[in-house]
Amino acid sequence: MAKQSAVRQPIQRKQDIGAEKPREIRGAKLKNPVPSLDRLIHERLRLGIVSALAANESLSFNDLKSLMQITDGNLSVHARKLEEAGYITCSKHFEGRLPKTEYRLTAAGRRALENYLGHMETLIQQMRRR
Repeated sequence: MAKQSAVRQPIQRKQDIGAEKPREIRGAKLKNPVPSLDRLIHERLRLGIVSALAANESLSFNDLKSLMQITDGNLSVHARKLEEAGYITCSKHFEGRLPKTEYRLTAAGRRALENYLGHMETLIQQMRRR
């Protein structure tokens, strides 16, 4: 029986499969540097929430949930991240005996969305020039 080598191969995790590391170019200067995207808004569901709130003065929890077609838990987690960043506000009140949660986009959230859209437009223009 042959002995196996003592050198261990790194374990490949699911998130590592197919992921490429960004290539570093030493001494090269980019003509059109890629703008940095707001990673908080870039996530699909959070972008949807912010966009929906930008198009409406406010939306209830149930309105957002049905519009985004997501679960209560998913909406709560993503809305909380946006609220912690100061992009949206959350107010809770009762209508009769029913609790109602209302979300609104803040001025900071609107600026963040406008910056994000500007960055995306810049990327699109750069790609079309190629």
